Amino acid sequence: METSIETLNNTVYMQYDRKQYANETLVDLYKNLLRPRMIEEKMLILLRQGKVGKWFSGIGQEAIAIGATMGMNSDEYILPMHRNLGVFTSRNIPLNRLIGQWQGKMSGFTKGRDRSFHFGTQEYKIIGMISHLGPQMALADGIALADVLEQRNKATLVFTGEGATSEGDFHEALNVASVWKLPVIFLIENNGYGLSTPTNEQYKCESLVDRAMGYGIEGKKIDGNNVLEVYDTIRRIATDIRHNPRPVLVECMTFRMRGHEEASGTKYVPQELFEEWALKDPVQNFENYLLLQGVIDKDYVDELKIRIKIEIDNAVDMAFSEPDINADINIELADMYAPVGDINMEPENSAKTDKRYLDAISDAMRQAMRRHSNLVIMGQDIAEYGGAFKITQGFVEEFGKGRVRNTPICESAIVGAAFGLSINGYKAIMEMQFADFVTCGFNQIVNNLAKSHYRWGQNADVVVRMPTGAGTGAGPFHSQSNEAWFVKTPGLKVVYPAFPSDAKGLLTAAIEDPNPVMFFEHKYLYRGISEEIADEYYTTPIGKARLVKEGEQLSIITYGLGVHWALDYLNEHLEVSADLLDLRTLLPWDIEAVTETVKKNGKVLILHEDTLCCGVGAEIAAFIAEHLFNYLDGPVVRCASIDTAIPMSKSLEDNFLAKSRLDEAIQKILQY
Repeated sequence: METSIETLNNTVYMQYDRKQYANETLVDLYKNLLRPRMIEEKMLILLRQGKVGKWFSGIGQEAIAIGATMGMNSDEYILPMHRNLGVFTSRNIPLNRLIGQWQGKMSGFTKGRDRSFHFGTQEYKIIGMISHLGPQMALADGIALADVLEQRNKATLVFTGEGATSEGDFHEALNVASVWKLPVIFLIENNGYGLSTPTNEQYKCESLVDRAMGYGIEGKKIDGNNVLEVYDTIRRIATDIRHNPRPVLVECMTFRMRGHEEASGTKYVPQELFEEWALKDPVQNFENYLLLQGVIDKDYVDELKIRIKIEIDNAVDMAFSEPDINADINIELADMYAPVGDINMEPENSAKTDKRYLDAISDAMRQAMRRHSNLVIMGQDIAEYGGAFKITQGFVEEFGKGRVRNTPICESAIVGAAFGLSINGYKAIMEMQFADFVTCGFNQIVNNLAKSHYRWGQNADVVVRMPTGAGTGAGPFHSQSNEAWFVKTPGLKVVYPAFPSDAKGLLTAAIEDPNPVMFFEHKYLYRGISEEIADEYYTTPIGKARLVKEGEQLSIITYGLGVHWALDYLNEHLEVSADLLDLRTLLPWDIEAVTETVKKNGKVLILHEDTLCCGVGAEIAAFIAEHLFNYLDGPVVRCASIDTAIPMSKSLEDNFLAKSRLDEAIQKILQY
């Protein structure tokens, strides 16, 4: 058809090719296209009336969300952004629930804890974004990986904007999907502006889809305002990659007719762009096209708009009449974590073998892999090479490369993929080659893994293994103790064993636990200590300390390598009688055990390898001072490493570490 055709006093400014699609399909596309437009128009009225606090408008971009969603099967995951109202309405989420979500009501999906489309719902197979824009692309990789491993023949669709393509998460996710041949459609909504920044200030390439070549994948650029073209493109790609798994990058050209959000305004956009794109309005053009083709008539349009208006008004009344949420501190705290259930397991027989710390960790993972066919281990060099410390040596031969996966060097994408696996029914262990490298995956851990259950009830069944610590002269980027970064983050569990028996039992418990666990393993202990441990699979309770040694003069509270420093000291200084309490878990830490030993001895030394300022010891010392002051016979003394980066040379490293000041600290507290 011609570019512009006069019909019923209206003009069609876009070319549509209906191909083989029946009238019923075209009408469904139109109904799904009209509905979010009318919802948005209502929300903008409510915003002006002060009844809605914030709104991110997708007016002008509806064809992308509608066409893409309808091009997918209803049981396939979609990961949208905050302008993709059409994804949610096309999946037939009750409108009163969506409005309840936007208004922070209990009928929403986040119990008032998050706004807009920052939520997911397993019922409708939608996984929403977080404000950081890019991370959901790696989640799509993990979701698709689970489908591939289960041979489900499904595709996954993930949205992003042209602005977020500058983020590392975009590049990492595309690279992983390409290398692993994952059936993911990466859809870029290129609306010309990242908030106020035009595309010529965001990237140099002519088209973002050209980046597909750099990852060895297919790319396709389409008119994002043409709902038929979007629908046909996504439908055909999804059909193909279900049976020939691989990622595809699709760039949809469109325009944002409102501001980034309503308070932003649109003064930064030239008026001629609005005039140009107004002619390409996806709703009006498709409506006019269907009228021209005789698929619908004016009466149908009028009746449909009346029905949708009634539906919207009823949903608004229902959501707005719902009472506000009453805050309950107990509910809030409980919802940070998924319920664990009974995961305590004792070995059925008494057979034990002397094993090193490293072997205990390997033992735990090997037995867990046998126990859970849906457990995947991912990390750099962990497959044939066996990992930097050879902990996964031989795993590929037993479990195959599908479940023991070498990864590119992209920590953020792999943590995100681990979360995606969990969303789609799998368990995941992700190995940081060194705990220092966790900075590259920090956002995924503290904002996605940690918050997801609290925000929308989705647990993250992920263990992040963290080879950590000093004593090997490895310097500032392979030796630091960074556990305190994560102890500050509700929603995570932080485990740090000091003995082989605990390393095995706590790692298996972490794998059984449906919550995200940061599992710290001290590198110095890997081959430095051994212990008889049970041959069978067993768990050690997370959150429970271990009283390693009993004494009467003082209490030493520590964890990790600090336990062995204290043990060595007490064995060399038999005149000092001390309780030695190994915390084992740092979040949640064992308040009851700490309370008991403080009440017993009245003198307390807190020892850890991490630097002094704001280390784990500061929190424990504050708790003791606030709650156990009356039982103290002296100040709570902390012994920690000095507040510098960790140096390489042995003399500097020895000076840095808390061990060099342990005797001084103990003598100080004994003097009281």
